[in-house]
Amino acid sequence: MSTEPNDDVPILYEVGAGVATITLNMPERKNSLSDQLVGSLSAMLDRAMADDDARVIVLTNAGNTFCAGADLKSSSPGIADSDAPTQRRTFVDVFGQILDSPKPVVGRIDGHATGGGVGLVAACDISVMRNDAKIGFTEVRIGVAPAVISVVCLPKMTRADASELFLTGDRISPERAAEVGLINRAVEPDAIDATVAGFVDMLVRGGPQALAAAKELINRVPQMDRQAAFDWTAVRSRQLFESEEARVGIAAFRNREPAPWVPERA
Repeated sequence: MSTEPNDDVPILYEVGAGVATITLNMPERKNSLSDQLVGSLSAMLDRAMADDDARVIVLTNAGNTFCAGADLKSSSPGIADSDAPTQRRTFVDVFGQILDSPKPVVGRIDGHATGGGVGLVAACDISVMRNDAKIGFTEVRIGVAPAVISVVCLPKMTRADASELFLTGDRISPERAAEVGLINRAVEPDAIDATVAGFVDMLVRGGPQALAAAKELINRVPQMDRQAAFDWTAVRSRQLFESEEARVGIAAFRNREPAPWVPERA
């Protein structure tokens, strides 16, 4: 997987073998969340979701920093702006795109992540991070708080862990980040590609409709009261079992054959 920088393009996009790879490509700015980077990232997420050749989206970076959060050198850091023109995408929009994407989003975190960058890590469905990097909510040390990103980070953490990390501003190891639920795996730098490829291989075995439905469950069920959750999931389950995707998937299982959506390489 290539992450060679091209200074003329803030976000790189490539697709192959069912995977759309989106690369944050402003290493000289530590891939900070400028309007330019956020707008381009949003556009590439739209492109990947509309790309019939992409079953899975991998989000990664050029340089030694995945994302350093808000662009503090910019007068418009791209995080959130209630008065923003409707044509300008903000980081809130990017969060929504990742969470609502019917295609799984895998974070290949090939460097440090701080501030808003941690939110980007946490928004991914599955994140793999090299174990020689650092990650942390450093906002309090510059006089602000991890407000917007708390929406995607807090559901993954216990109150005790969130209190420790939000209040201290400490940068922690990827191993500790995995313990508190911010990422899925901390791996040696030379193992990151194989680990990401392993997750991708498992993901493309799932039906496209089923993967989208699984993400829907993850996002919606925890917000419901128990009876509403049972009522809604019963209907959703019936819809899925009655679908064409389930029909061919179950037939393939009974015949001990791979489902038709599984790429040959998997």
